[in-house]
Amino acid sequence: MGSLKNEEEIEFMGEEWNKEAILYVNGVRKVLPDGLAHLTLIEYLRDIGLTGTKLGCGEGGCGACTVMVSHYDKKSKKCMHYAVNACLTPLYSVEGMHVITVEGVGNRKHGLHPIQESLARAHGSQCGFCTPGFIMSMYALLRSSQMTLTEEQIEECLAGNLCRCTGYRPIVDAFQVFSKTNDAVYTDMSSLSLKEGEFVCPSTGKPCSCRPKTGSNVHTCKEGVACGRSYEPVSYSEIDGSTYTEKELIFPPELLLRKLDPLKLSGFGGIKWYRPLKLQHLLDLKAKYPDAKLLVGNTEVGIEVRLKRMQYPVLISVTHVPELNVLSVKDDGLEIGAAVRLTELLKTFRRLVNEHPSDGTSSCKAFIGQLKWFAGTQIKNVASVGGNICTASPISDLNPLWMASRAKFQIIDSNGNIRTVLAEDFFLGYRKVNMASDEILLSIFLPWTRRYEFVKEFKQAHRREDDIAIVNAGMRVSLEEKGEQLIILDASIAYGGVAPLSVSASKTKEFMIGKSWTQELLKSALKILQTDIILKEDAPGGMVEFRRSLTLSFFFKFFLWVSHQMDGNKSASESFLSTHLSAVQPFHRPSVIGSQDYEIIKHGTSVGSPEVHLSAKLQVTGEAEYTDDTPMPPHGLHAALVMSRKPHARILSIDDSGARSSPGFVGIYFSEDVPGDNTIGPVVYDEELFASEVVTCVGQVIGVAVADTHENAKLAARRVHVEYEELPAILSIQDAINAKSFHPNTEKRLNKGDVDMCFASGQCDKIIEGEVQVGGQEHFYLEPHSSFVWTTDGGNEVHMISSTQAPQKHQKYVAHVLGLPMSKVVCKTKRIGGGFGGKETRSALYAAAASVPSYLLNRPVKITLDRDTDMMTSGQRHSFLGKYKVGFTNEGKVTALDLEIYNNAGNSLDLSLAILERAMFHSHNVYEIPNVRILGRVCFTNFPSHTAFRGFGGPQGMLIAENWIQRIAVELGKSPEEIREINFQGEGSITHYGQKLEYCTLAPLWNELKVSCDFVNARKETEIFNRNNRWKKRGVAMVPTKFGISFTLKLMNQAGALVHVYTDGTVLVTHGGVEMGQGLHTKVAQVAASAFNIPLSSVFISETSTDKIPNASPTAASASSDMYGAAVLDACEQIKARMEPIASKNNFNSFAELASACYAERIDLSAHGFYITPEIGFDWNVGKGTPFRYFTYGAAFAEVEIDTLTGDFHTRAANVILDLGYSLNPAIDVGQIEGAFIQGLGWVALEEMKWGDAAHKWIPSGHLYTCGPGSYKIPSLNDVPFKFNVSLLKGHPNVKAIHSSKAVGEPPFFLASSVFFAIKDAIMAARAETGHKEWFPLDSPATPERIRMACLDEFTTPFISNDYRPKLSV
Repeated sequence: MGSLKNEEEIEFMGEEWNKEAILYVNGVRKVLPDGLAHLTLIEYLRDIGLTGTKLGCGEGGCGACTVMVSHYDKKSKKCMHYAVNACLTPLYSVEGMHVITVEGVGNRKHGLHPIQESLARAHGSQCGFCTPGFIMSMYALLRSSQMTLTEEQIEECLAGNLCRCTGYRPIVDAFQVFSKTNDAVYTDMSSLSLKEGEFVCPSTGKPCSCRPKTGSNVHTCKEGVACGRSYEPVSYSEIDGSTYTEKELIFPPELLLRKLDPLKLSGFGGIKWYRPLKLQHLLDLKAKYPDAKLLVGNTEVGIEVRLKRMQYPVLISVTHVPELNVLSVKDDGLEIGAAVRLTELLKTFRRLVNEHPSDGTSSCKAFIGQLKWFAGTQIKNVASVGGNICTASPISDLNPLWMASRAKFQIIDSNGNIRTVLAEDFFLGYRKVNMASDEILLSIFLPWTRRYEFVKEFKQAHRREDDIAIVNAGMRVSLEEKGEQLIILDASIAYGGVAPLSVSASKTKEFMIGKSWTQELLKSALKILQTDIILKEDAPGGMVEFRRSLTLSFFFKFFLWVSHQMDGNKSASESFLSTHLSAVQPFHRPSVIGSQDYEIIKHGTSVGSPEVHLSAKLQVTGEAEYTDDTPMPPHGLHAALVMSRKPHARILSIDDSGARSSPGFVGIYFSEDVPGDNTIGPVVYDEELFASEVVTCVGQVIGVAVADTHENAKLAARRVHVEYEELPAILSIQDAINAKSFHPNTEKRLNKGDVDMCFASGQCDKIIEGEVQVGGQEHFYLEPHSSFVWTTDGGNEVHMISSTQAPQKHQKYVAHVLGLPMSKVVCKTKRIGGGFGGKETRSALYAAAASVPSYLLNRPVKITLDRDTDMMTSGQRHSFLGKYKVGFTNEGKVTALDLEIYNNAGNSLDLSLAILERAMFHSHNVYEIPNVRILGRVCFTNFPSHTAFRGFGGPQGMLIAENWIQRIAVELGKSPEEIREINFQGEGSITHYGQKLEYCTLAPLWNELKVSCDFVNARKETEIFNRNNRWKKRGVAMVPTKFGISFTLKLMNQAGALVHVYTDGTVLVTHGGVEMGQGLHTKVAQVAASAFNIPLSSVFISETSTDKIPNASPTAASASSDMYGAAVLDACEQIKARMEPIASKNNFNSFAELASACYAERIDLSAHGFYITPEIGFDWNVGKGTPFRYFTYGAAFAEVEIDTLTGDFHTRAANVILDLGYSLNPAIDVGQIEGAFIQGLGWVALEEMKWGDAAHKWIPSGHLYTCGPGSYKIPSLNDVPFKFNVSLLKGHPNVKAIHSSKAVGEPPFFLASSVFFAIKDAIMAARAETGHKEWFPLDSPATPERIRMACLDEFTTPFISNDYRPKLSV
C-alpha cells in the first residue's frame, strides 16, 4: 500500500492541474475562462444570451431551468443524455460535456422539433414560462431511450416540472404521442400550418377528421385521446441516442476523443474548484482541505449556498473518481460507489429485481419504491448516493432504509485506510456523521435479503411527487417457521422526520426478537413504539401529533404487509381480515385520461374556432421574451431590496457601510432619497415605498441597493445592518379581532329580510352555529416579479418593461415616487409568466423601488426577485374566518343566514376591501335564502399585504357557504347534494344584494352533470368500496358555483383599444389588457379577424403599453375578453364604416386591395375603440344594486380515495361543466377551466401557508416558512384526476357579452372544492368505522395531516382528542 501511495504521489505531483475548461452548448464550442467557479450553468447560459432556459425558483424545485447534458462514458462506450436543473448545476461540473438548451432543439426559422410541435398544437403552453423546461425534460427522455416509451415513463420524467396554468392534462396529451400505446407513424410534422380543409382537433391539437368537412358552424367535439397519431425515432445510435429529426444536434466528435484532465479552477470570493480523477488525489485534497465540500450533483450544497448563505471556499467535484462510481454485484450483496447517481442506482435495482430470486431482493424493491418519490428526475439524474447519506438530513428518504437493510458504509481516510461502519451507527446527530474531517465515504454495501426476510419503505409528504418527507421509515423483519408459528429472528425499524437524525426504534426491535408474529405482538409493539419514538411538542416542523401517529400507522402497515407476504402461513394469514388488506395493497396510478366536450359556433373567419395560442410556437422554442430576458446594456445595474426582519418594530438606526464596501456596489437608497412622494397604495396611500421609521411586517422594503450583478446587489442589500426596537405584533385574524385591529373605514354590511325575527319565530326547525377557517394561497406564478427601468432624454422620461397585470399602476407609482407627470412615464408589457392576481397591484412596488436608483443615477436598473423574496414580500390569497349562524327547516330549506366574515389583509389595505366585498356578494353561493345578514371586516395584521388572487374573495365566501350546507346535510341525515338542490336559486331570484338573476342556467347545468357522472351509481359504488375496505375510503361530491362578472368598482369597467390597418391587409391591434397565458391576445385577435373577415394570421398584437392605451384597468376580474374584445370590435367597426363607401363601389379580391384603395382615397385606417360595461352599479350606503353584468355558472363532480392511515389521497375522477355561452375560443376556455380546477385543488387540498404565529412557534415570529417549492407544494402532474372531463353547456348564448360569450378565468376555480367535499365524504366513512357519525370541522387546505387526524382510530387516540383540529395560519 505504501509503495503504491508513493507512486500515486509522484504522479499527482507530476500531473499538471488543467485550467482550461471546454464546454459545448447547442453544438458550439465554448472555452470557459478560470474564475467562474461561483457560477451555475443557468447564470452562464443566460449571460451568453440563451434566455430560453428560465429561472423559476433557484432550488431545483420547479423545472423551468431544465436543460439536457450529454457526456461520453468511456466504460460503456455510450453517451449518456439526461435532464438537469441548470439552476443547481455548477458551471465547471459540465466541463467536457455537451449542453443542449431549448434553443438547440428547434426554432421557428429552421423548424420545430416534433416535441415542440406537439405541445404547441395540444394547447399545452399558456403563459409559456415553464414550457422550455417541459420540452427539455421530454427531449432528454426521448434522446436517452432506445425502446419506445411507456405513458408511465413519460409522466415520471415530468415529475420535476411544475406548471401553474394548464392543469397538466394537455401537456400529457401532447407527449403521449411518443409512447407505444399507438403504433401509427406520424412523420410529417414540420410546420404548424395546416393543409386546406384540415382541422385541428380542439381536444388534442392535432390534425384529425373529427370535424365534418362541410364547414358547418356548429360542431361538437368530444375527444380524449390523440387522434391516431404518434411519433417514432428516425434513428438510434450509442453516441447520439434516439433522433426524431434530421436536424438533431449530434454529440461533438471532439468530446469523444478528448482526454479528461484533472481541473483546478477558481471563482469569486477566493473559491477553489477541483476535479480530481484519482482517488488518491481526492484523499490528498481532503487532507489538505479538511473542510472542503465534495460535490456530485450540488443538489444540497447549491441550496445551502443560495438559501442558507453558507460559504464553502473549497469545492471538490468527485464525479470522475472511478472507485466512487463502482456498481458491483457480489455473491453476498451489492457494492455501490458513493458517487453513483440515484438514477443509475434505480436502474440497477430494477435490473436486479428482474434477474435475481425474489427472496434476495426485498431491500432492492424497497429502495425502488422510495426512489420513485425521492425527487424530480432532474435531481435524481445528478444527486449521488453518498451525498444523500453524508448530508445526514433528518428527513432523508434513503437513510432509514440503509439502516433497516443492514447496509454497511466503507469509509476511507487520507492514508488509504478503510473502515466499515454499520448504517445504523453512522448518524450521530443533526447533520453529524461518524466520519473524521480527513475521511470520505467510499462505498455502500447492501446485503441480499434472506428467505422470509422482508424490507419495506414508507413515506408521507405534503405532495406525493418531488416532495420532502414529513415522516419516512425503513423496516425489516427476518422470520423463521417453527411449526405453525413464525418466530422473529431479527428486526430493524428506522424512522426519519421524528428526530434531528434518522433514528432506530431500538426498544421495539429488542422486544420483537424471539417473539411470534401475531396480533398480540402487534399490539404490544405499538405500545412500546409510543415510548420508543418521542417527539417533543415544540419540535421543528410542527405537525407533532400527525408525525407521532404516522410512526404507528407505518408499523401497522408493515405488520399487515409482512403477514400478506407470508400468506401461506396459517398464523400470519389469520392475523388480519380481508377488509384490512387495503392498508397494504400497492397503488398503481393510471395515466391521465381527459375528455373535452363542446360545440364550435363560428362567427366570421375566426371567432368560435379552437385556435392555438398565438405565442405557442414562440413559447415552445424558448423564443418568447419575458421581462428578465431583456438584454442588459453595458452600463445596466441590478437592484436588490433591503428588507425588514421584524414583524413590527421601530427602526433605530441603519448602517449601510457594509453594503458600500461590497464588490460591484454602485448605490444604496432609503426613504430620504425618494425624489417624489414616499407614500404609495393602489386605493389609499397607506404604504411607504421605503419604510422610514416603523416596519410593520417581515419583508417590508427599507431600501434598495444597486450593483453590477444580481448576486452583488443581493450581497450589498444583505450587508445593511438595521437596529430595531421590537413592538407587539398581530399575527392572526383572531389576534386582530381581540385587539380590534381593523383597517379604517372597512366595515361592510349586507341585509335581506329579518334575520333575528326568523331565528325567533317558528320558521327555523333547527339552528346551527360554527366557524370556518380558510387558509391562504401563494400565487406561484412561474415568472417571479421583474421590472427593467431606464431613463431617456437625459432623465426627462422614464421607461420600463414590467411583468405586471396593470402597466397603468406601474406608470402611476413610478411617476408618483419620482415626482414626474404620468405623461413622462411609459410602461410596456409584452407577456407575463403567470399572474393570477399577484401582479395586479404588488408588482408596482418593485418597479417603483427600481425606478429610484435608475432616475437618480440616470442608468438602466433591472430588478428580478428571487423566489423566496417574491413569496415573502408580495402577498398571497387572503385567509378568511367565517362565523355563521344558519336556520333551516327539517326538509333542509335554509331560512336565515347570519354571517360575520373577516379577511387577513396584512399591513396595508391594498385591494382587501374589494376582496371582502366580493366574498360577501358570494357568501350564499347559489342558494335562495330569504333572510340574510352579513358583516364584513378587514383585519390589519403584521404580515405583508395580501392581495388579489383568482376569484378575488369569491371562493372564500362560497367555501364558507358550502361548509354550512354540508353541515345541514349531516344534521338532517341527508346528502349534501340534496340540500343544495332544494335551495337552488332560479330565474328571477333576487340576491341578498338586490340583483335579479337573468338567464340562469344552473338547473340544466346541474342536471347534465348528474347524468354525465352517473352520480347515483357513483354514490352506490363508493358505499360498496367503503364497506369492503377498512383503511382506504372513497368519497364523492357535487358542487355548484355562480360567479359574478365585472369589477365591483364601477369606474374600472372601461376599456380602450387601438386598431391600425396597413396597406398589405394586415392589422395591428393594441389594447389595455395583458397577455399572461389566458389567451387574451388570441381571443382579441380572433375578434378583429372576424370583424374584418380576414384570417387570424393577418392580425398581430405586439404588446401592452401605457403610451398607446391610457388609463387601462388591470387585466383582472375575468372580464378582459369581454371588455377589450368589445373595444377592439368598436374600433374595427369604425374603420369598416369608413371603408364601406370604397368597398361598395368596387369588387376587391382581397382585404389588402381594399386597404390600399382606402389609403389612396386618404381614408383614416386607424381607430381608437372604447367600451364601458353597461347597466351596472352598486350603492353600499343602501346595500343594494347591480354589481355584476352577468353570472358564469358551473358545477363539478369529484371522486377521491384516501388512505386513512396516512392522509394521502388521489382524485379518481373530476367532471366539470361550465356555461360559457358561445365560446370565443373553446380550446383556450377548456385550458382555463382545467388550469383553474387544478389550481383550486391546490388551494383546498395541498397548499398550506405556514407563518411564524401562535400556531407555529417553531417559525421565527412573522416569518414565512413556506417560501419556495421545497416547502410550499403546488399540484404536480401526479395530482391531476385520473379521469378529467370538461364540458361546456350547449345552446345557451349570453346576450350580455361580446359574440354571446362568457368570462372564464375565475369561475371554475371554486369548483375544485368538489374535491375538498369528496375528501370530507371519505373521512366521514372512515370515522363511522369507529362510531363517530357526528359533524366535524375540516379546515382548508385538507392536507394529509388534516385528513389523517380527522380519521379517528386506534393510531390517533393515543395522541389526540376527538375534537382535535390541526393548526392553521389564518
